[in-house]
Amino acid sequence: MTTQVAAEVRARAGAGLGAAAGGGMGGQDYRTVFLNEPQPFKYCSNAICTAKYRYKLLFFLPMFLFEQFRRYANIFFLIIALLQQIPGVSPTGRYTTLVPLICILVVSAIKEIAEDIKRHRADDELNKREIEVLKDGQWQWIKWRHIQVGDIVKVRNNKFFPADLVLLASSEPQALCYVETANLDGETNLKIRQGLPQTSHLLEARDLMSLSGKVECEAPNRFLYQFTGNLKETSRPTVPLCPDQVLLRGAKLQNTNWVFGLVIYTGHETKLMKNSATSAPLKRSTVDRQTNNLIILLFFLLIVLCLIMAVCNSQWPAELHWYLSLDDLSVFNFGINFITFIILFNNLIPISLQVTLEVVRFIQAGFINNDINMLYEENNIWAMARTSNLNEELGMVKYVLSDKTGTLTCNIMEFKRCSVGGNVYSMSDGSSPCRSVQDLIVLVESGGPGSDMARQFLIMLAVCHTVIPDRDEGRPDSAIKYHAASPDERALVEGAQKLGFVFETRTPDCVVVDVLGTKERYEVLNVLEFTSARKRMSVIVKTPDGQIKLYCKGADTVIYERLGDSQQFRDVIVRHLEDFAGEGLRTLCYATADISQEFYDKWKNIYHKASTALQFREKKLEDAAQLIENNLTLLGATAIEDKLQDEVPETIASLLKAGIHVWVLTGDKQETAINIGHSCHLLNQGMPLIILNTDSLDETRDTINRHVVEFGEQLKRENEAALIIDGKTLIYALTPDLRKDFLDLCISCKSVICCRVSPSQKAEVVELLTRETGSVTLAIGDGANDVAMIQKANVGVGIAGLEGLQAACASDYAIGQFRFLARLLFVHGAWNYSRLCKVILYSFYKNICLYVIELWWAAMSGWSGQVLFERWSIAMYNVLFTAAPPLVMGIFDRSCSAETRMKYPELYRESQSGSHFNWKVFLWWVWLALVHSVLVFVLPYFSMTQDVAWGHGRVGGYLMVGNMVYTYVVITVCLKAGLETDAWTWVTHLAIWGSIASWFIFLLVYSNFWPVLPMAPDMAGIYLQVYSSPVFWFGVILIPLSCLLLDVTTKTMQNSVRKSLTEQVRESEISNKDVSKVLDTKHR
Repeated sequence: MTTQVAAEVRARAGAGLGAAAGGGMGGQDYRTVFLNEPQPFKYCSNAICTAKYRYKLLFFLPMFLFEQFRRYANIFFLIIALLQQIPGVSPTGRYTTLVPLICILVVSAIKEIAEDIKRHRADDELNKREIEVLKDGQWQWIKWRHIQVGDIVKVRNNKFFPADLVLLASSEPQALCYVETANLDGETNLKIRQGLPQTSHLLEARDLMSLSGKVECEAPNRFLYQFTGNLKETSRPTVPLCPDQVLLRGAKLQNTNWVFGLVIYTGHETKLMKNSATSAPLKRSTVDRQTNNLIILLFFLLIVLCLIMAVCNSQWPAELHWYLSLDDLSVFNFGINFITFIILFNNLIPISLQVTLEVVRFIQAGFINNDINMLYEENNIWAMARTSNLNEELGMVKYVLSDKTGTLTCNIMEFKRCSVGGNVYSMSDGSSPCRSVQDLIVLVESGGPGSDMARQFLIMLAVCHTVIPDRDEGRPDSAIKYHAASPDERALVEGAQKLGFVFETRTPDCVVVDVLGTKERYEVLNVLEFTSARKRMSVIVKTPDGQIKLYCKGADTVIYERLGDSQQFRDVIVRHLEDFAGEGLRTLCYATADISQEFYDKWKNIYHKASTALQFREKKLEDAAQLIENNLTLLGATAIEDKLQDEVPETIASLLKAGIHVWVLTGDKQETAINIGHSCHLLNQGMPLIILNTDSLDETRDTINRHVVEFGEQLKRENEAALIIDGKTLIYALTPDLRKDFLDLCISCKSVICCRVSPSQKAEVVELLTRETGSVTLAIGDGANDVAMIQKANVGVGIAGLEGLQAACASDYAIGQFRFLARLLFVHGAWNYSRLCKVILYSFYKNICLYVIELWWAAMSGWSGQVLFERWSIAMYNVLFTAAPPLVMGIFDRSCSAETRMKYPELYRESQSGSHFNWKVFLWWVWLALVHSVLVFVLPYFSMTQDVAWGHGRVGGYLMVGNMVYTYVVITVCLKAGLETDAWTWVTHLAIWGSIASWFIFLLVYSNFWPVLPMAPDMAGIYLQVYSSPVFWFGVILIPLSCLLLDVTTKTMQNSVRKSLTEQVRESEISNKDVSKVLDTKHR
């Protein structure tokens, strides 16, 4: 046997199929792993490295520099630093840019090295863990790093899986095991994995050594919940492998003594590492994009300004200042002057802004993460900002697109009603028109008319599912606990249990149901699993009397199109479904079909070929299912209740008051969605409903065009109407020639509900709305089917719910319940938007205010490039003297309290409109900066025209004026920060007055550097000149007040004549007045 397998290996390799077996080599789509044989190809090592710089410090420097200089800001700094090295060019010295740049790079390098060392240590700890591997018939302990593809490993309880494994056998019956996948998807609930019956008997080392054959599987990929493979044992039929047989690296074995597994993917080819290498789409906020546009504009203005100054320098009369040698000008000198001005004015672009924004956003994210008012205490789930780049975007949301189940509802299902034989049975006491479920049990026991259909229906509830029963032997009543993939399935099985049809046992081949005290065994032949595309699931079973039956359950739309002719209760059940949905209940239809042995044998071969296909398996399985899921007989329907989460109606009402449009995208029936819409106050009584249910493209076009015409001039304006559309119609509505009119119709309505939509349709709707309207969209959901729309929206919010943490892990922000969305937007969103806007505008303002003074000075100094300020004073401006005010403003400033913002959602409209940051506001701040720079320069300049700064008549040099002007600039911009601050705290006082004091201290210390330190000889003793001048101290009081007089006047007029709603509320808060009166007056 060994010779035969080895010969096959050589034959495959020789035939050129080795690349295919290699999995990924040569672009092939699958790999082959031989059992208990050497692999013909070398696969990826199981040693992993998550460090950023994998080869430790060997290539650290080039890789680090490459990473750093991918940022435009650092490239700009580097160019300026290089230009400063040209002799006689830089007016600010050779090192004023280079030294700060090197400091930034050194700090970044230290941080990167420290983080990388931690990663290398963590990697070494993992790689050196030990595991038992079957070698030469014996279990041997080896390190994880030495595991290879094809090894058979033994993993014990509470241990992590070292690689991606195919489960062969376990200590539990039928090769069952329990795993925790928290490291993979964040879910802490245990999941069940089950090996194949063909390998479940391999419980000893000698049994495993006798295993021969191969496993063919797909090439390594990042899809955690997908796996396609086949087990081909020698001289035995091929058996398909699915995700239920795969144990992924990163998961942990729980409640199982041990498992045996075959290694199929190692190291960086495991699904865990494949996912670690991928990232969510990069999102940038609206404010961030606007800021970048402003920086680019400033850069071009800088170029134009420097060209103008170079031209002015060339036209300055040479005879006026003969000592400048202006008569020797040439094209070369023009270029040198241009470079000089570029260096001089490079700080007009506030490069420090990016650092400030990063710090502010990081701290703002910390506020979100630690907000006690967004703690979901029941599950101890805190809000989490998974990114800080979109903090301000939370304050500009115009559309919220929400999933329903698990997002608006609790996703805790309870079986409520069923429709069988034309009658409705309720779990509560039967009241007209419903009967009690006791009547249904009596009907089944009586054996009268309709009892056979009722019995088949209840058998189907107990058989058609993928639930795993777990009997707790430690409890006296031996209660059964059901493990289900979804709350729906658990609710249905528990409902059948209450009706006397108790699902007791599942093996790979059969299920056992206790039918009113009698145990019945149903042989499970095939399970056609549920997918979002199929919207149904089926099982094919052999009943105790030997009949083959197909049980199929799913959405009414997919079940009804597969029914045979002459269905007795077809129309009655449709009415019952509408009644169920009208009460907000989730519905499913149930149907069955008798399968002949001959037909089943033919179909089984087709299905087996599809299930063992390595390419397009899902499509082939769907085609095979279509062949047997037809000509069904309708049995009945069920209704499950999923209650609304706490405060959902209040939250949606608040969102609507804030001017936010709420759309619901759900896979539920239209009637269910409409009922939930009324329950959560998304739809009002009497609100016109525009319902789009069409069957063709032409009909959809006619319907949409008719409604567009009906709106007339009100089209694209908010109207008191709601639009309801189903998934089939949505397919037509999203076609290229209709999507524009469809979107116009949607945005003309107050609310939109899309029913029976697939995950891809959700994402398409979000993308269309985001792209075409330009408004900020927020998508919120709780399940894997919501990930696509969460990533398409400007802001994605995930709810950590019962469907796991996949949505939360893919989101930008995660919360525990829908009600916390209001606080996330109204409080954190509005605050962060206002704060970030002030930080950005203030950063532009303070840089323009200082560095444009060099322009006014250039006009007085022959456009020579002479600087008015000492070079290191210029360098310290953004680093020391004006760094604290914008930081404090971005972290602590607020216009209204959190309680007021939550109570009055109307306040959100101000930030939503983007009124704090636009071209008009930016130009106003630039105008103020220019005015302040003129006043701060001109007033000291003219006061020192005769250079008389002291009573004894002595004169000071240009640095005397420069330091006076610099002092006035620092005081002015710091006081300007105070003027723009709405909430003064002790930190605000410390930042503003501390920044001003830091300049005075710096000037005192820096003026004494020379000759102790070999720097700043021209500043030696300058503090004596400045601090002893009465003119200087007079200016300290007069000039900043003169500059800010315009600001104070403007603010006074605005607050008197054009006071905003937020400002009115803020004043009411300060004076302890009733805020509601302000809002009532505003509405009137």
